[in-house]
This record gives sequence, C-alpha cells and structure tokens, in this order.
Amino acid sequence: MEMDIVTKKQLNILIQLAEADKHFAKIEREMIYKIAAERNFSEEMVSELIRNPEPIDSLGALSVNQKFDYLMSCVELVFADQNVFESELIFCKNIAIKLGFKKGVIDYFVEHFNDKSHEDFKKIALSEYI
Repeated sequence: MEMDIVTKKQLNILIQLAEADKHFAKIEREMIYKIAAERNFSEEMVSELIRNPEPIDSLGALSVNQKFDYLMSCVELVFADQNVFESELIFCKNIAIKLGFKKGVIDYFVEHFNDKSHEDFKKIALSEYI
C-alpha cells in the first residue's frame, strides 16, 4: 500500500490537536479514523501515529487547497467534541501560521463556524493567505 504523505501529515496534526486539551475525546478519535478511511489510510497506521506522533515539519510543499483542507479539518476537530479549548485554538493558530495563513483566520472560523459555508471559509482563508 502506497504511503500517502499528505494524509499522514494531516492526521498527525489532527492527533496532536486532539491531544492539545489533554483529553482525546472519542468523537475526535472517530473523526480522525473517518478522515483516514476516506483517504484509504489504514487504521493500523493511524493507531501508530496516535502512539507515536511525529514532529510537525514544514508544510510548505502543500498546494493552497491542501493547506485549506488541513486548516478546515483542524477547526472541525476543535468543534467535534462540542468543547472549544484555548489550548486547541492556540494549536490551530500555530498550524495556520505554519500553513501560511494569518492566525486571525482561526478566530473568524470559530466565530462563524455554524453560520458560514465551506466556500465562504475558503474565500476568507485565501484572502488572508500570506
């Protein structure tokens, strides 16, 4: 099975985000496994990443769309357990910066999570892209 490095990086980030509040909620875990399954990424590989998360290295090689998907999945994971923790938001903002977005884009996503579409978020994120 070919290793999908983009998915692996994304899952690695999400796992670390899920653990940022020191409580890896069942729903967060399920969401991570669901994303993995959608991308044909094996459960064993996800379990291994959960046990041994990798350092989050440069994300510069990703396309703008991949970067947006990473960012959006981070925000969705924050909301997965219905509890938005400051530690998760700080982590998201750091990821946003690593992806080349302005960190304020996270505040906007959080504020408008339930009243904006995926496309609206994409427009905002890309207009905020550095």
